[in-house]
Amino acid sequence: MDIQEIKQRLARPALKLIAGGFRPAGTDEESWLGDVFLFRPDEGIPTNKAGEQLLPYAQFYLPALPFNSPALAGVRVLTLFISNPFPEHFEPMGDNWVIRAYGPDDVLVRKTLTAAGAFLKPFPLRAEVVPEDYPLWDGGGVPAELEDEILQLERAGVIQSYYDLVTHTYEHKLGGYPSFCQSGVDPGEGFEFVFQISSDAKILLNVVDSGSLMFWKHVETGEWALYYDFY
Repeated sequence: MDIQEIKQRLARPALKLIAGGFRPAGTDEESWLGDVFLFRPDEGIPTNKAGEQLLPYAQFYLPALPFNSPALAGVRVLTLFISNPFPEHFEPMGDNWVIRAYGPDDVLVRKTLTAAGAFLKPFPLRAEVVPEDYPLWDGGGVPAELEDEILQLERAGVIQSYYDLVTHTYEHKLGGYPSFCQSGVDPGEGFEFVFQISSDAKILLNVVDSGSLMFWKHVETGEWALYYDFY
């Protein structure tokens, strides 16, 4: 198998999301980190079992983005709330973290709600298309048969390293592959990686130690999974 075939089999498009750098328009059709202002009329900030408010992490207005994940088909707005401290790895959604997904027919209203203890600095997001995002080598999503092909290229001296072939987007993103800091993990059969929010000094987010929050969705059940790691 040659280099181009390997790259074609691995490449996935991603949407890099960059915080700030422009003046927000103040419309509902913007995506944000550190702020959530679209809710159903009967909704507020979610709380955990102890009655503590979860913190607003992100609001994505998907129709305005250049492309979307197939896992989010039919979703117009996606909002994310997470506890402080972070939930346990792969803790079920519902108590210490909540994703709300709204379809095109859902009635949403703007609300200015402040969560106690919120620390993220709100910034609007601009999107940059990354045509080819590639998995990280150590458990990041390279199938075993392609690992063997890549190792053969290394032994033959065609390449020095897997990373001679590929690039990876470590920033906030939709699509592509997760940015593991340690060896990658598999959330289970049927789960598809959807998006991540990475450590970012601009929004005052440090995921433990320069890590990323990574989110998968099950293609059949719609269940969400959360994992994070760090250096």
